[in-house]
Amino acid sequence: MTYLGIDIGTSGVKALLIDENGVALGEASAAAVEPTRPQPGWSEQNPADWWTATLGAIDKLGEKHPSELASVKGIGLSGHMHGATLLGKNDEVLRPCILWNDGRSAAECAEMEAALPRLREIAGNIAMPGFTAPKIAWVRKHEPEVFSRIAKVLLPKAYVRLLLTGEHVEEMSDAAGTLWLDVAKRDWSDELLAVTGLTREHMPRLVEGSAVSATLKPELAGRWGMSGSVVVAGGAGDNAAAACGIGAVRPGEGFVSLGTSGVLFVSNDKFRPNTQGAVHAFCHAIPDTWHQMGVILSATDSLNWLSRMTGQKQADLAGAAEAGFKGPGEAIFLPYLSGERTPHNNARARGAFVGLSQSTEPAQLAQAVMEGVSFAMRDCQRVLHDAGTQINRLLAVGGGSRSALWLKLLATNLDMEIALPEDGDFGGALGAARLALCAAEGADPQAVMTMPPIKTTIAPDKSLSAAYSDQYARYRALYPAIEEARQ
Repeated sequence: MTYLGIDIGTSGVKALLIDENGVALGEASAAAVEPTRPQPGWSEQNPADWWTATLGAIDKLGEKHPSELASVKGIGLSGHMHGATLLGKNDEVLRPCILWNDGRSAAECAEMEAALPRLREIAGNIAMPGFTAPKIAWVRKHEPEVFSRIAKVLLPKAYVRLLLTGEHVEEMSDAAGTLWLDVAKRDWSDELLAVTGLTREHMPRLVEGSAVSATLKPELAGRWGMSGSVVVAGGAGDNAAAACGIGAVRPGEGFVSLGTSGVLFVSNDKFRPNTQGAVHAFCHAIPDTWHQMGVILSATDSLNWLSRMTGQKQADLAGAAEAGFKGPGEAIFLPYLSGERTPHNNARARGAFVGLSQSTEPAQLAQAVMEGVSFAMRDCQRVLHDAGTQINRLLAVGGGSRSALWLKLLATNLDMEIALPEDGDFGGALGAARLALCAAEGADPQAVMTMPPIKTTIAPDKSLSAAYSDQYARYRALYPAIEEARQ
């Protein structure tokens, strides 16, 4: 028997097969049409593109591994969070999906918190433009005709599930990122829904991520040669799925992700919010477990931006920074190119270089970018600690983890060892496949979601600790000063 994990991203879909022992058997990907930005700060995508890419990825997997795909007994889904997919009474898509990195609803966030002073207490999170509910508040105000036709609001992976199964279902980790969930109770909140003019009738049914949500449509099972009943697990939002893939499901276990955005993730045994520090406190994808995240919006994307500005490849910039590294540089970079979530909750924050001189070279700028992202992660760690959270073990994932210097900067600034897994895919597709195994077989998630073998462990450079603490203090002082000057 085999199990299929499907990871729905904004740039494409990845499908991964594992066997009953969790061993990867094969994978395939299909690109999606990139999101559009109709106005500055907006980000939208056609939901049909996710479905086209999903079919494409699974069809490719079937071409390469027909017998393994035919023996699938469970499917799990992972997907980008917070997207507002609006459906009419016949499940027709009413408008392009408003994505996680869309910042248009800042005013609606303030209006929601004013309308319901208990919002943060119930949701465990600040109302931020990235979440789903403020997007609906924006549609209600600016597109009333569309709002009046809404029958269901689905997150991206729930829309793909609908086309796979015909059922409107969501799981706890993704639902927690809507701002409609009572995260402590793991249930929709009537009070939160009412703030945006919705009711439970507009919401999908809720299940745990490791539970059965529905079964695959027979015509799709036939398309891929599958027989019998194929269950579809609840699945997980992309970060919770990555945690399932890397085995961060026990209290104190976490990961630092250096992808387009950056995440400091830690699993918790109970609901532990810290809205003061803009910490995300969500349900995990397995029962009776929660997690916290500090989220920064421009991690490797900051180095991508520098690459565009200098005309040099990202890898060349990172390599030059590592070759010339001698400790903290003179320049300081604030990585707020797309605004920031943790700890500032400021969609209008902007990036900055401070301390440039005539002798500043691209390599020094690259080092400053990597240091700035590391300081932003240190900010995340600080507010997680403020919530009473202890991180016991941290693994590194994402494209930025291929840089030895970046890992060294992170370990030194977080003052803890960071483990780098052996080569392999520990992203959302593996976590989704593991959740499929749990749902299909009734397996214990704690037994299935083990940590991978470790290739190396990066220790903090104690000789640089004091210097980086001083530089971090300067970094922290810049944000309020620059914001005051921008008023």
